[in-house]
Amino acid sequence: MTPPPKPPPPADLLITGCTALTHGPGGEIIFVDDAVIVVRDGVIASVTAADTAEAATPEAGSPEAQNPATRHPEAQNPATRHPETQHPATRHPETQHPATRHSRPVEHIDGRGTIALPGLINCHTHTPMAALRGLAEDLPAHAWFNDWIWPIESNLTERTVGLGARLACAEMIRGGVTTFADHYFAMDTVADVAEVSGLRALLGQAYFTSQGPKGRTASLDFALRRRGTADGRITTCLAPHAPYTVDEPDLAATADLACEHGLLVHIHAAENREQTANSLARHGRTPIEVLERAGLLDGDLLIAHATGLDLARDLPALRRAEGRVAVASAPRGYLKFAWDTTPVRALREAGVPVGLATDGAASNNTLDVWESMTLTALVQKHAENDPTWLTARQALDHATLQSARAVGLGREIGSLAEGRRADIILVDLSGPHTQPVHDLAATLVHSARSGDVRTTIVDGRVLMRDRVLLTLDVPETVRELGELLPELVDRSHGRRVQEYDG
Repeated sequence: MTPPPKPPPPADLLITGCTALTHGPGGEIIFVDDAVIVVRDGVIASVTAADTAEAATPEAGSPEAQNPATRHPEAQNPATRHPETQHPATRHPETQHPATRHSRPVEHIDGRGTIALPGLINCHTHTPMAALRGLAEDLPAHAWFNDWIWPIESNLTERTVGLGARLACAEMIRGGVTTFADHYFAMDTVADVAEVSGLRALLGQAYFTSQGPKGRTASLDFALRRRGTADGRITTCLAPHAPYTVDEPDLAATADLACEHGLLVHIHAAENREQTANSLARHGRTPIEVLERAGLLDGDLLIAHATGLDLARDLPALRRAEGRVAVASAPRGYLKFAWDTTPVRALREAGVPVGLATDGAASNNTLDVWESMTLTALVQKHAENDPTWLTARQALDHATLQSARAVGLGREIGSLAEGRRADIILVDLSGPHTQPVHDLAATLVHSARSGDVRTTIVDGRVLMRDRVLLTLDVPETVRELGELLPELVDRSHGRRVQEYDG
């Protein structure tokens, strides 16, 4: 006689009663109402509708219970059926759920009245630049770089980098960001902060050709030493600054190193039309064609911005790419600099994933990826003169699956599904600015705000609960940083880390 199957081990985390944003086989967005999310060892074990879970056996997460595509249409919206007066602590004791009939979870979150989403991903930022927020405003790019940012960055110390990164990580956790891609200096310090914060990160030590070979060597050394650290939450990359600050031999050497060591390359390119025009004048090639000639399109490549693409020349190059090439778009900064925006529609048609980003707070002022999602939807409609383009569901796709692919983690994060890392946020839609809900996707993109994120979870660990940060001390960070600001912002020395000429 075959012995009965053993019950599953206890869940580390159980989330019940929420509506979960999931993805169907073709990547389409499907909302599962009254969902049960089971997390074990930092991984999502199952996402099922409560009635399916109850009808099943104690083996929550069995294959026949996994596909949400036929369950609970999004019209069944918990935000309109669960009054906020129903305090979650009084509802649905965890013993009612099959995942815990045999053993209680370490932690149970009653998610009624909330929407569970995959954690947001900031595909391109410079976290230490939170220390420079609002310092250089209403300036063209040349003056912003040469008169302000690059002189001030020559004053950076490991302490100011660390404090800026702490402030940035706190802001991102509160805004529902669970993963960020950082491209900056003193990256060991940023890695230490990421580890303490609990966030997931793709980190690259930036370098210029003006540093000589040691800049590229230092970037590689960091990438090899720190990848896989923080219990696997830190992945690493090579981070040449841009084609206008890193010459072609250096870029070609970077491509070779990336191929040899299996590393992604994260670089600014075609940030605006002026850079593309200058590149054509200097080299007879666009910035994208420079990257192609150097071999960077044959590996994993994350391009920041790409608002200055020459579509006639660059789209064929991107289609020829043999590697996994993606673009990170940060629309708020482009509006401030009066640049064009990333041509999302053309890139999407060319098969290039476009992830959402904020850039650094020195140019973007916030690290609010939720705002980036909203702005992307609006700006793309305007840029294409088409109100039907970049729908709310398409914006959510860019915020989830496409962003995960952009940072090279498309198989690990970006979706609430069995086997994905448990990076989850819970969003409260009970506020007057989100009611009533007629279209849940539109409410999330166009009405909800980052401040509606109630809970942020990475690898199954709660980093923020009911808007309270659990891993970082913001008042102390602000106090320490305030003491260092006069020395940090001094420009009287006349130094610059680099010269910007586009």
